[in-house]
Amino acid sequence: MPLPPDFTLLQVVPELETGGAEQTTIDVARAVIEAGGKALVATRGGRMAARLIADGGRLAQMPVHAKNPLAVLGNAARLVELIQREAVSLVHARSRMPAFSALWAARATRKPFVTTYHGIYSARSSPKRWFNAVMTRGDLVIANSEYTRRHILAEHHVDPAKVVAIPRGVDLDRFNPAWVTPDRTEALRRAWSLAEDGRRTVFLLAGRLSPVKGHATIIEAAGALRARGRDDFLILVVGDDQGRTGYREALARQIAEGGLSERVRLLGHCDDMPAAYLIADVALAARTTPEAFGRTAVEPQVMGRPVIASACGAQTETVVDAVTGWLVAPGDAQAWAAAMMRAMDLGPGRRLKMGEAGMNRARQLYRKDAMCAATLAAYERVLEARP
Repeated sequence: MPLPPDFTLLQVVPELETGGAEQTTIDVARAVIEAGGKALVATRGGRMAARLIADGGRLAQMPVHAKNPLAVLGNAARLVELIQREAVSLVHARSRMPAFSALWAARATRKPFVTTYHGIYSARSSPKRWFNAVMTRGDLVIANSEYTRRHILAEHHVDPAKVVAIPRGVDLDRFNPAWVTPDRTEALRRAWSLAEDGRRTVFLLAGRLSPVKGHATIIEAAGALRARGRDDFLILVVGDDQGRTGYREALARQIAEGGLSERVRLLGHCDDMPAAYLIADVALAARTTPEAFGRTAVEPQVMGRPVIASACGAQTETVVDAVTGWLVAPGDAQAWAAAMMRAMDLGPGRRLKMGEAGMNRARQLYRKDAMCAATLAAYERVLEARP
C-alpha cells in the first residue's frame, strides 16, 4: 500500500538546531515531499529550519521543547488545531516531552501515532521509566539501531512486532569526498588558522559540547600522550555548546592547565562537516555512555576516515575494531591515549586503507535513501493497519 495521494506528515521535535534526531527529521520530511506528500514540523525552530523550508516543508513554530506541564497541555491543544486544519495523516514524535503533547493530540483526533526512540534514556525509578515509556505508546516504535531496539524490548517489555529498527542514514551526496572541493577545506583551514603540517596526526572530535561526549577524556588522553613524549598530534574539537558555557569554560581550563593549548583546540560550530572530516586524519567518537546510534562515528567513515570509538552502545555495530577503526573502553583516558598512538604510528598509507574499508561498509549499511524508504514503509504499515 503506497502513501495516499493526500498524505500529510506531522513530525514533532523540540528544536531544529543541530543533532542526529534533527537531521533525520529534515531527511524524512524531504522524502515525504519527494513522494508527493506534505511535511510539517512542529518545533521551537533553529538553524536547520531554513533547510526544511528550502526543501518544501513547513514549520509550525511552537514551544514543544517546554517541560512545564501547562505548556505540554497548551502544545497538545495547538497540535490538535494544527492536525485538524492541515488534515494531518500521521503524527511522528521524536522526543519524550513533545511526545506527550503529540500523543494526546493524535488520540484526540484519532490519527496514527509513531515515535522514534533516538536515545538510551536512563531510568533509575518507576516515575522515570513511566516518563520514558511515552516513546513506546504509539502504533509503531522506530529504533535507530539494533542496539536501541534490544534496549526498548528489555526496558519496556513491549510487543517485539511493534518495534522496528531503522538505522540512521547519511546523505551520500553531501558526505562524498569526491565532491568536497579544495577551496572548502582551505576555507576551513583559514577560519581555524590551521597550517598544513604533515608531521602531526590530526584528530577530530565532533558533536555538541556535553559531558557525555567524552571531551574531558580526550583532553586527559592528550596529556597522557604528552607525558609519553608524543607531540606530533593536534585535536580539533568541533561542536556547539548549546548554551553550556560553563562546560565549555571548564574544558578550556582543563586544556590550559594541562599545557595543551597548542595540541587541543575548541572550534565551535561547523557548517561544513564533510570538509572538516577531510582535514582530519582520524575521527574520535568518545561518548562515555551508550550511544543509540552515533552519526559522529559513521559520517567520518563515509568520508574515508578511520574512527576511534567508545566500545559501548551502537558504536559496536557501526565501527569494526581493527578494520574500520578501533573500539576503546569509554572514559579510560590511558586506553584512549594508547589507541590514538596506534593510529598515529600506523602512518598515512595504512590509515587510508582502513578508511577505505570503513567507507565501503558505511555506504552499504547507512544510506539516507534506505533509511527514508524504510521509514515511509513503516508509515504505510501503520496506515494499512488502521480501519
